[in-house]
Amino acid sequence: MKIADSITLALHTLRSNKLRAGITMAIIAFGIMALIGIITAIKAMNQKFTDGFSTMGANTFTLRFKERKVAFSNSKSAMELSSKKNQKERLSNVGKMITKLEAEQFVQQFEWNAIKGISLYGNRNNSASYQNRKTHPNVSIFGGDEHYVALNGFELLYGRNISRQDVPAASNVCLLGYDVAKKLFKGEMETAVHSIIQINGLNFKVAGVLASRGSTFGFSRDNVIVTPYTQAEKFFSRGFSYVIAVMTPDILQTEAAMSEAEGTFRAIRKLTATEQNNFVTDRSNSIAEKAMNSLRFLTLSATVIGLITLIGAAIGLMNIMLVSVSERTREIGLAKAIGSKSKDIARQFLLEAVIISLIGAVAGILLGVVVGNLFALFLQTGFVVPWNWVLYGIILCSLTGLLAGLYPAYKAGKLNPITALRYE
Repeated sequence: MKIADSITLALHTLRSNKLRAGITMAIIAFGIMALIGIITAIKAMNQKFTDGFSTMGANTFTLRFKERKVAFSNSKSAMELSSKKNQKERLSNVGKMITKLEAEQFVQQFEWNAIKGISLYGNRNNSASYQNRKTHPNVSIFGGDEHYVALNGFELLYGRNISRQDVPAASNVCLLGYDVAKKLFKGEMETAVHSIIQINGLNFKVAGVLASRGSTFGFSRDNVIVTPYTQAEKFFSRGFSYVIAVMTPDILQTEAAMSEAEGTFRAIRKLTATEQNNFVTDRSNSIAEKAMNSLRFLTLSATVIGLITLIGAAIGLMNIMLVSVSERTREIGLAKAIGSKSKDIARQFLLEAVIISLIGAVAGILLGVVVGNLFALFLQTGFVVPWNWVLYGIILCSLTGLLAGLYPAYKAGKLNPITALRYE
């Protein structure tokens, strides 16, 4: 019997047992749907993390008071773990925030062909007003210098940037995030430039409007106002530490620049050779990498769910095929009587099991991609297809069909044709 004939006969047999075959396909589809759906959603989250936290580019790094944390687990930061590990070291400076003086000294002393910028987070409980319009009291204030826009992935939509003179002069100028400008100036955001707005009752002149950067997990990245860091420290700071950002001209220079920056800043912080760093140096995309690493347990969970479901489906498929052997005993005997070989009969049952598994796999993959991309739509990311896991899903289901069909196929192939013909 040719393989094409075996496939045609297998499809005909499945059509005659729609209910049993359909239930088994549904079980397999559910397992693959859960697996592919969760993996697709994780890929969408990874894409969102990358877009949301890696805006500065891979050739940019920062010097911070402490590590940025990803709130997916209760694990302690590397600085805290390092502190416990090195309790015998002299740690007199641990817990010391980066001051404006230290940040400015670093910018002056770091002799590297790179863009260096200083920033300070104010707080996120501010409101801005213009004439009779007012924002909600949830605007974030950031202090920066003339390099803040470039180093933090912003673009100017209208107006000018903060100038080098605005910082030492502590000028009352600001850059409006897209959402703030849209709220205060409606559809005429270009008129915001040179306008005087009030931030918490203080007058500030709008120097420029920033282009939109969208949102991350429902939180707008455009609900911000940027002022010179001297003004942010004076009027809006809640005791936060300064942050230093460095952008190298070439990504290949970044690692060397990070090492050089660490040595320069250790001298500024007056750390001795026996003291550990009381600051961290990390690349701009490190937070995204940490977040993506913290999502690996979801991938493991999805795999376990899929495997457990497939094991159950394999058991159900084997039972169905064994029942099919019993119901088709006379048919098997007749086929052998007219010349079919045992291997042809066994192959027929194996093909039926594999076809059931593959149809379930295709349905599950399609449903999983749809479900996962519904989550991607919520996150406002692009369409995601985890092609590697699609391949894994097909392979897993093919193996499930083979393993579930082996014993029924062996049993069918070994039937005695005379006994089978006499079977009632």
